[in-house]
Parts: sequence; structure tokens; C-alpha cells
Amino acid sequence: MHFIVKHIKWIMLVSGLLTCTMFYAVLAPQAALDSTFGASLSGSLAEIVVRSWGVLVTLIGVMLIYGALQPVHRTFILVITTVSKVSFVGLVLSIGNQFLDKAGVTIIFDFLVSIIFIVYLVAVYQKSSLAAEQAA
Repeated sequence: MHFIVKHIKWIMLVSGLLTCTMFYAVLAPQAALDSTFGASLSGSLAEIVVRSWGVLVTLIGVMLIYGALQPVHRTFILVITTVSKVSFVGLVLSIGNQFLDKAGVTIIFDFLVSIIFIVYLVAVYQKSSLAAEQAA
């Protein structure tokens, strides 16, 4: 736990940069779907949804980078990021098992990053609770 708290800035920067690679879905939605899930969608609605998904995932990455550099916003950013990543993992595991072969690396990455962020959030909460008790 101490290692995570001590190095959260770098953990956030690296995971933010890796998360930002989904900007690829904005530029090449079909290729991104194929490389991420091994499947494709067709039509203009699919283009809109996939490009929008790429923007949203990229924004999560940008928020992680920002939070790494602005500690005052870390907790909020890590909560939003964790909810996003856990939701994605949960959706793929619950209704998208057929995509696990291709999406496995992404699922493992998002799951591990979420666990790290949860450990950090718990540590920070415990530290602030202890400080509040000592102040009272």
C-alpha cells in the first residue's frame, strides 16, 4: 500500500498515457474495434458510437495525467476512472465473453489499474480519517 501511495503520480501518468491510446478509435473506429474486440460494426451510428467511446476513454486518460500533476483533484479523478474501468470490465465479463480473446489484455490492464486505484483511495481515506480523529 505504501508503494502505491508513494508512486501514485507515476502510476497515474503511465496508466493515463496508455489509456489515451484509445484516441485511435476516434481516428480509425473500425480498426480500433477489430484490434480491441476482434469484431466490427457497420453504419454511421456505429461510427458515431465508437468514435464517441474513443473520445470518452481518451478523456479518462487525460484526467489521469492531469490528476497525476494536480494532487488536489486526484481523489475525484481516481473515483471516476475506477468506476469507468470497472464498468467496462464488468460489461465485457458479463455480456461480452466472446471478446475475451482479443480484449483480454485491456480487461487485465483495466482490472489491475482499478485495484491499484482502489488501494490508493482506501489508504488516503484511512489516513484522512486517522488525521481527523487525532485532530478531534
